[in-house]
Amino acid sequence: MCTPWTGIFSQREQMPNGSSITEFVLLEFADKRELQLLHFWLFLAIYLAALLSNGLIITAIACDHRLHTPMYFFLLNLSLLDLGSISTTVLKSMANSLWNTRAISFTGCAAQLFLSIFFVGAEHCLLTVMAYDRYIAICKPLHYESLLGSRRCVHMAAAAWGRGFLNSLLHTANTFSIPLCKGNAVDQFFCEIPQILKLSCSHSYLREVGLLGVSLSLAFGCFIFIVLSYVQILRAVLRLPSEQGRHKAFSTCLPHLTVVSLFISTIVFAYLKPPSTSFPSLDVVVSFLYSVVPPAVNPIIYSMRNQELKKALNKLIQSVVFQQQ
Repeated sequence: MCTPWTGIFSQREQMPNGSSITEFVLLEFADKRELQLLHFWLFLAIYLAALLSNGLIITAIACDHRLHTPMYFFLLNLSLLDLGSISTTVLKSMANSLWNTRAISFTGCAAQLFLSIFFVGAEHCLLTVMAYDRYIAICKPLHYESLLGSRRCVHMAAAAWGRGFLNSLLHTANTFSIPLCKGNAVDQFFCEIPQILKLSCSHSYLREVGLLGVSLSLAFGCFIFIVLSYVQILRAVLRLPSEQGRHKAFSTCLPHLTVVSLFISTIVFAYLKPPSTSFPSLDVVVSFLYSVVPPAVNPIIYSMRNQELKKALNKLIQSVVFQQQ
């Protein structure tokens, strides 16, 4: 019986060093043509949904002056990062399934690795900034405009993008400077650091492991900041005299907290799970959860309980419909 993982290791090529590798072979979801096309249509539906929902949020925030506030400015940046993240991983996988191939060039793999780390790293920093925004809005509302002016918001968003860029540049350069001699088959549907390190044939991969440790430590610091912010937010909300005020405060925080929980839990499991639990099928599921699911569901989470955003989206959709009529 054919399985999705049949023939992976048989297609590995032993290579003396990384310089002789001109392309990598990505993991395919299935070896039957019908299942490959099913994978293509499934990913296409998810990608179009993410493209439409994030595009609507970006357009609504940009066009509605009532949403020109720090919270929605950061949400616009989050939607941009989500679009970049899902485009980096899904489009190549879709193309491979459609054209019945598994190949990705060495340059293409490096670019995919760089972009995926860049968008994930920048998104993690941005989620930390958004937690700070909610903390100031609820715990220090009288100082909100002075602490989060337009210039400072731009600087904070730029810092998140910049940190993601520098972190990604460092990891990509370090990963592809390691000699690779255990073949060119990547046990993942996109190029990912742990899978590239499995192809290393020397102890130089320990440099990247150390660098990953530093990055995870910084990410853990951001996580602690988010947790402490929400502890302070919870205390402030519980002291509010009005039940309506408490409900409104929780409504503005719950979407962000849900997105943070989904994003961080899948990332942590993907990079910190024990090697004994590492199986190709499990790795694919976990990578799918942190690279494909969040960009698709984040707009739904944020718009579900946000009345202002709902009104802006309804206004935008109605204007488009009436213009077509």
